[in-house]
Amino acid sequence: MFDCGFTKENNWFRYRAGAIIIENGCVLFAGNANEDYLYSIGGGVHMGETAEDAVKREVFEETGVHYEIERLAVIHENFFNENSGTLKGLNCHEISFYFLMKPRGTQELHSDSYTYGAKEEMHWIPIEELDNYKAFPSFLKDYLSREHSGIEHIITDERK
Repeated sequence: MFDCGFTKENNWFRYRAGAIIIENGCVLFAGNANEDYLYSIGGGVHMGETAEDAVKREVFEETGVHYEIERLAVIHENFFNENSGTLKGLNCHEISFYFLMKPRGTQELHSDSYTYGAKEEMHWIPIEELDNYKAFPSFLKDYLSREHSGIEHIITDERK
């Protein structure tokens, strides 16, 4: 299957489905040896796939656990440039649908995920400590610190 995304010249675009997974006051992030930051669970939506199906697939691929969707929480438009890693030198534009997943009551995972040949490590980060980490999306700390109703549209521009 092909992701809904493309690269043209020095521009990169992706349609992504992300998960907000919270257990016991901690939010789940992933990381790997190729990147110097942590990132939310999720990935590119495949052609012909709904965002809901994509987030359930990605969560299972990365965590080894079937989580259920609670609701669509955020539509995120993200603009950024990369100085290192797999997107180095590209102008990036990503549209993500973030789904809040239903808690399971345990942080137990069965992860055996790889991205670009590197093993992914899962990290449960206490929400109040998110500022101590280089973790994306950057809006998550603020978002998780307040009450919500409905779907929020968030735009971040981290181009340097």
